Amino acid sequence: MKTLKLTKQENYAVVQLNRGTSNSLNIEMFQELTQIFRDLDKDNDVKGVVLAGKGNFFSAGLDVIELYNYDEVKIEQLFEALFEAMKALLSFSKPLVAAVNGHAPAGGCILAICADYRIMAAGKFRIGLNEVPVGIIMPPFIFETYAYLLGKGKAAQFVLEGKLCTNEEALESGLVNEVLDQEKVLEASIEKVKSFTKFSANTWSKSKMNMRKELIANFQSFDAQTKQDLLEQWWSNETRGILGALVDRLTKK
Repeated sequence: MKTLKLTKQENYAVVQLNRGTSNSLNIEMFQELTQIFRDLDKDNDVKGVVLAGKGNFFSAGLDVIELYNYDEVKIEQLFEALFEAMKALLSFSKPLVAAVNGHAPAGGCILAICADYRIMAAGKFRIGLNEVPVGIIMPPFIFETYAYLLGKGKAAQFVLEGKLCTNEEALESGLVNEVLDQEKVLEASIEKVKSFTKFSANTWSKSKMNMRKELIANFQSFDAQTKQDLLEQWWSNETRGILGALVDRLTKK
């Protein structure tokens, strides 16, 4: 794995996002996430997983600098890889805790909301779905997953505002379950996943899958028209302008 680091201890595993300083997401990273979670779901020695970032980033979201230069084929592959990774995480049958150690905007938030429990670091970190302000259409199944945690009204408000929540706002809205000092996030996440593994694995898993049945089924809504709308907006002059300006800011840092 080039973009992930896997550590197995006792009866659980830690999957650490490990790409650059900000864990920005690209096709390779999504594909590796899909593969590793499918493999861990079949691994009888692993009873639960923690998904963690590093430093001050859980994940900064899509690697806009790399993606801006993708051609039409690569962009379509990117979105398909993202949705496959999200499906693999959402349908992961074992306990999954997100150790949100730092910033988690956009794609970082998408990964976090697929977990069963989220522990976020205290401090000036942000989490949320800010796709609309950067010109990316919100697919229905991502919105439904967000709304599963926040409720549809609050989720719709946050999405249309492009709101990036402080950790206090995220806790209050139900986007995260706990806020702890940064150095305690990973340890607490491990303890939480271990607490889940004390229950009957079959009962826990079946209950989880029953509750997520509609969320997983929502991926069937990624039809040709939804994909076409998403891709057309990506290549629109408006979105290219927003992304181009963002790339300029990032490359000047």
